[in-house]
Amino acid sequence: MRNALEPGRSGSGREGVVALLGTARHRRAVLWAAFGGAVLAGLFFLSLFKGAVALSVDSLLKILGGLIGNGSLPDTRESLILANIRLPRAMLAMLVGAALAVSGAMLQGLFRNPLADPGLIGVSAGAALAAGITIVFGERLLAPAFGKLPFAILPVGAFLGGLGSTLVLYGIATRAGRTSIATMMLAGVALGALSGAMSGFLAYLSDDRQLRDLTFWALGSFSGASWTKLAAVAPAMIAILVAAPFLSRGLDALALGEAEAFHLGLPVQRVKAAAILIAAVAVGTSVAVAGMIGFVGLVVPHILRLLLGASHRLLLPFSALGGAVLLLAADIVARLVVAPAELPIGILTAAIGAPFFLWLLLRRQARPFE
Repeated sequence: MRNALEPGRSGSGREGVVALLGTARHRRAVLWAAFGGAVLAGLFFLSLFKGAVALSVDSLLKILGGLIGNGSLPDTRESLILANIRLPRAMLAMLVGAALAVSGAMLQGLFRNPLADPGLIGVSAGAALAAGITIVFGERLLAPAFGKLPFAILPVGAFLGGLGSTLVLYGIATRAGRTSIATMMLAGVALGALSGAMSGFLAYLSDDRQLRDLTFWALGSFSGASWTKLAAVAPAMIAILVAAPFLSRGLDALALGEAEAFHLGLPVQRVKAAAILIAAVAVGTSVAVAGMIGFVGLVVPHILRLLLGASHRLLLPFSALGGAVLLLAADIVARLVVAPAELPIGILTAAIGAPFFLWLLLRRQARPFE
């Protein structure tokens, strides 16, 4: 019998090891996907019958059966709550969570920093500022000509604010084709503080109704979810969730550095522009329908990176799944912890994300050369 280390067999031995590792990694990814999908399905049905008005499992199944079977609903309070409040709310929470987590994963890959987050670097604050400007000045300037402003204008304003903040941040942090991580973080803090100051000035200028709307954006909530809002933002969110995985190869190459990625044949500027656009759309539409919800884009990708590795081929789709799970679970807790009132969901995500962020900082300080 020939030795496996003899010439002519070493290459096949290495290929066998690589194939075995690839199979193990694939099997682990499939198991995590099945587990995450089961958890998401369970949370989805839990969100439908848990709330200030509890629905029994039997009544929930009957209502869903009638809705799926013949498209009709019984004229009862439970069916109206389910069809007009809880179904769009659960779907919106999953979409927003997925979009925020994917945007966080993309920004971390773009800036080559696992601590990057749309909220920490000022992108969410810029989107919220643009939404505030739309709330306070949009109606005053456009209502005389167009009447009551349609909801679709608000996501456009928030999207432009998120895109503008991202472009300004990237322009400040990039010199001679290289991005300074320290400059990016400091510029993000400055942009967030400036956006917060301008949002405070908008609150000073607003009337009572506008002030309530501005408070909604600052704290974050899905209490205003409806089919109209879901229809306004779902196409954009679904589009970015479908498009993001196509950038996985480019983001993996950027992890080596921009110069190295360029020499590998990667169109660096196009990948960066696409990643910035997708992140801006994700953050802008999320802020427009749910307000400022922080730390989702930090916590989810980092945990998944520890579990599955740094490859964006797995990280991006799993971030979408993990973000949907996290935000749907947080929304359920927000509805139940102070029922019949609701706790703003931004408070919950901050309570989870801030200690996690501090833990990451301490971990990096303990291992400065990782």
